[in-house]
Amino acid sequence: MLKQAQSIPAAESHERARIVVGRVFDIQRFSLHDGPGIRTTVFLKGCPLRCAWCHNPEGMTPSQTISFLPDKCIACGECVKICEHGAHSLAPSGEESGAVTHVYDRERCQACGQCTSHCDARALEAVGRTLTVEEVMREVRQDKAFYANSGGGLCVSGGEPLAQIDFTRDLLAAAGREGIHRCLETSGFASWVRFQALLPLVDLFLFDFKETDPARHIEFTGQSSELILSNLRSLHDAGARIQLQCPIIPEYNDREEHIDGIAALANSLPRLAGVQLLPYHPLGKSKIERFGLTMAANLPSVPLPKERLESWIRRLRDRGVNVVNDKS
Repeated sequence: MLKQAQSIPAAESHERARIVVGRVFDIQRFSLHDGPGIRTTVFLKGCPLRCAWCHNPEGMTPSQTISFLPDKCIACGECVKICEHGAHSLAPSGEESGAVTHVYDRERCQACGQCTSHCDARALEAVGRTLTVEEVMREVRQDKAFYANSGGGLCVSGGEPLAQIDFTRDLLAAAGREGIHRCLETSGFASWVRFQALLPLVDLFLFDFKETDPARHIEFTGQSSELILSNLRSLHDAGARIQLQCPIIPEYNDREEHIDGIAALANSLPRLAGVQLLPYHPLGKSKIERFGLTMAANLPSVPLPKERLESWIRRLRDRGVNVVNDKS
């Protein structure tokens, strides 16, 4: 029996009789930015936050999503023929006689993915695979030699991995049985009982913290920071190894008060492994547009300047924070 991984089982013995599966939207090998060394990063779907600058928008929803790249579309009409819900249509473009353009109505779309299998131009793509732990581990094992030589391993990311707690737990346990170092990247927004279930299975938590001002945190992410901070302190007090990950986004949290707030938070956690500042890059802007999300319009079109990032790193270090960004 296949069961979508979403909740902690009531009876462990009963759960072990099932095959736990997870919804994965990407597996990235030779990753250098998701923990120490060379890593294989497994990206899981589903996230409780709605960050305005999200660079993995395909991970927001737990179900399969459809990517649409209008520039690739050749207006062949195959998707129009196959779609039972009327989500695709062709309309006159108005540019020249007989020219048509593809109109994609996401409100009608059921994300069944039938259209994507008929799109030879690959303008339409279904994102999200249902995989077992063993299927994921087959890919993770391929680079074990690189993990050993670089101090790398597995990173489970998202989305929010704790939204698929059963699958995340079993995947981390499987990697641990094979001696593979395990990182978990998390937004921190989950019940404490879920973190407790993973504590013995995670070698390094990559704990995201988006905004130190409570009101702005709600504005930028759609959720309060209260639970996130509570989990961060509970993990720290439980002896977990934690690296704080702080995205810096121009026009959002790129300001002195926020940097000083990061310093105060880091200095209140004496066993923190370090802080990494994650500079904004507009690559995520085009991904947001691919999935029909409107928030891309308000995002900056240029990266955070290198000198700006360096000034924030210096400011944190001047305040005694162990910043783990590579020294320039």
